[in-house]
Amino acid sequence: IVNRETAQFEMLYNPDFMDSMTDPERRAILIHEFYHIIFKHVTDRLPEGGMTKAWSIAADLAINSHIANLPKGGCIPGEDQFIDLPPGKAAEWYLPFVERMMQDQSKDSPGEGSEGEQGQRGKSASEGDSDLDTLDDHSGWGDAPQEIKDIANERLKDIVQQATDEASQSGSWGSVSSETRKELIASLKTKVDWRKVLRFFVKASQRANKSSTIRRINRRYPYIHPGRKSDRVANIAISVDQSGSVDNAMLALFFAELNKLSEVASFTVVPFDTKVDEKKVYEWRKGESRPVERVLSGGTCFDAPTKYVNARKFDGHIVLTDMCAPKPIPCKCHRLWMTTHSNADAGWFETKERVVVVD
Repeated sequence: IVNRETAQFEMLYNPDFMDSMTDPERRAILIHEFYHIIFKHVTDRLPEGGMTKAWSIAADLAINSHIANLPKGGCIPGEDQFIDLPPGKAAEWYLPFVERMMQDQSKDSPGEGSEGEQGQRGKSASEGDSDLDTLDDHSGWGDAPQEIKDIANERLKDIVQQATDEASQSGSWGSVSSETRKELIASLKTKVDWRKVLRFFVKASQRANKSSTIRRINRRYPYIHPGRKSDRVANIAISVDQSGSVDNAMLALFFAELNKLSEVASFTVVPFDTKVDEKKVYEWRKGESRPVERVLSGGTCFDAPTKYVNARKFDGHIVLTDMCAPKPIPCKCHRLWMTTHSNADAGWFETKERVVVVD
């Protein structure tokens, strides 16, 4: 499911079901769920109709032929009801076959089913009274608002990217096949919407300001002590590279998105080149609209804005730059780099921090 409060994926499990399995079977279940993430079955590749039972079965068929030691009841190509389906196909390939199987079973099923059966979540008309089922349930993905799902998706990509980098550097991919490894690496090269990444970064950097209120019931001591309310705010620094090598078109594109971002958040703009002139630092307040402005035009030093941010209580640091300078000192808060495609590939310095291409 997607947790609405944290905007991230969570896996819920039945402890009795997990206790009934062997260690290899439990390991296979975890691999199964991770493969859904890797193959984007609950994110980018969701069909137009969203998460349905048919898509969940098709997604299971796409990955289960890659996994050993699955417990009984899993949807595996070439076995049981799926004996005629070949292994190794994509979920989109299996989907029409699954839908047809569910329709055929619905026609053979007597009666129209009970009211409770007709009201099952995620059950389409074509699924009818089919007895096809899966070991897991992905219906919780469709419950969250689109903005929360976008944030959870970007956060997920970031985690997968870090895990892939770690596996590649250590040369330890475990039981991941070479074919799956290639598909995973290729999927991480796809272009992401940098505007969503920017919004995700601000949301993920939010911290809670908590205060007491008698208007909210205290869950632990109802009607005895006041409840607590949380107003989530993000203290974000946005350092804008003002060196001569950063062109006006790039600045204009970024300022246009900052104007949109200011509709939901306030942030501090830190213009810099080889230094930070504190007189030119300003707060971009929520609801304000500002024009593109260039106030400096020297060289580039990333240590300057980093030292400025490190000396203050910021929750996140975004740097708009052409990356044309030596590697900076570490940042005390989460740092995100935004640049053009050519500059991202220039390789001025190596970093494990997120680098997003602005196009």
